[in-house]
Amino acid sequence: MTEEQRKFLNSVDFSRLNWQSLPVDFFSADLDGLSSGEVGKFNALKSLRELSRPLKIKQETRNWQDPKGYQYLALWQNAALLRVLVRKFTGTLPVSERRLKAQLDDAARSFKRNIEEGFKRPTTSEYLQFIGYSQASLEEVKGDIRDCRSDGFIGSVKGSDLRGIGIDLSVYKGPLKGQSNGEPDEPGHPYCQPLKNLKGEDLTYEMFAELINKSDWLARRTVESLESKLGDDKKFYEIQQAKIRSNLRFR
Repeated sequence: MTEEQRKFLNSVDFSRLNWQSLPVDFFSADLDGLSSGEVGKFNALKSLRELSRPLKIKQETRNWQDPKGYQYLALWQNAALLRVLVRKFTGTLPVSERRLKAQLDDAARSFKRNIEEGFKRPTTSEYLQFIGYSQASLEEVKGDIRDCRSDGFIGSVKGSDLRGIGIDLSVYKGPLKGQSNGEPDEPGHPYCQPLKNLKGEDLTYEMFAELINKSDWLARRTVESLESKLGDDKKFYEIQQAKIRSNLRFR
């Protein structure tokens, strides 16, 4: 440790810490030659320095046993279904509407993919951020479908719903034991047969509205759950900080 660093160490006032006056490379200094009291003071300073940094919540429970665990989520199942239905519908659009087709397909894909990416992120805050991206994509799909009704590209049939084409959103749709995935158009999935025979012309505005509205509700519930988890992480972090502070004894 240099003379400047040692002088700072011995003159520091813990009640009036000014990190701006911290010597260069202070916490990387060699502690050889310091007394036990100086070493203790150095370690106390180091702990305080860590505690003074901006709060960064690191939650430690974003672990999963199944790498495709997101497929058990009702929100993801709805997103996967919406992507398939959008693809079937956009196949009926006039050739002149290439841009609309591409935008709708991309938005539906983004709704699904952001749920997957967020699920695999290491922190709750990142997961929450990607659910936000997913919600934005869902809103884009909603707006485009509404415009398609206005422009006469999709029919509106009062009273029509997804059950009318053999799709019941209340049925559990996640992967079964031993099944590789839970994609709605894969064999064994409750939606597989209805989707196999479904034509884009069979879809109505009301069917899309039903799926989009229920997906939006699930997304908002997911956000509430993640925000609650984030709050728990913050409380845990603050409790740990308080314990560290209570264990620091300065002389």
